[in-house]
Amino acid sequence: MAEPEFTAKGVRIGKRLRSLTRAGQVRINDGRLELLNSYGSEIDSAPVQAVRASRPWFGPDGKALADLNGTRYQLTMGEHESPPGEPGPPTARRFIEAVRRAAGRGG
Repeated sequence: MAEPEFTAKGVRIGKRLRSLTRAGQVRINDGRLELLNSYGSEIDSAPVQAVRASRPWFGPDGKALADLNGTRYQLTMGEHESPPGEPGPPTARRFIEAVRRAAGRGG
């Protein structure tokens, strides 16, 4: 199995005002964006070409919006500090760039 192009763990995934998980995972693998809950079960997935990723107009740097299959998800990344010696958590900007790069839209 190929290495995922982007992975973020400990992501808060919400839909409108409802939180779906506080420790979810966002993964781009084999041309698909997958949103997983804390148990690894799929919340939603779609080909990256059909995903629209953006930053909210107002809000902290760790927030991103992802439109999958007609549903808008709010992703909050980097809420938790990483352990010493490990790289920092992925940012919303890196997520948006990864979606654009995987979809072939530049980045």
